[in-house]
Amino acid sequence: MQGAGKFLALFLALAACNPIDLADQATDRAARAVIVSVIGQELPAPVAEKAASCIVGAATPAELRAIARDFGVSAGTQTVQNITNLATRPDAIACFANAAVPPLTGAL
Repeated sequence: MQGAGKFLALFLALAACNPIDLADQATDRAARAVIVSVIGQELPAPVAEKAASCIVGAATPAELRAIARDFGVSAGTQTVQNITNLATRPDAIACFANAAVPPLTGAL
């Protein structure tokens, strides 16, 4: 009986692993890394992490996928512009204020 219980627990754990959710999480992590690398040129690392969370929260899945494409390489001009645009959205600005992130100068 114990074997059946372990099998059931394993089955339930694997059933909770949705491939789409896992892909979205990987995209979010990659996009966040790119955003931190870009914003880290202007802000200290802990603040850049908070700012990245705000920007990820303001982005659509398609925007995050576009940013994530620059993972592992230097962010291109279009990616930097996309991050700058996301940072000026009302949701991101409100999040910056709540997280004590100073406004970005726009010189990313």
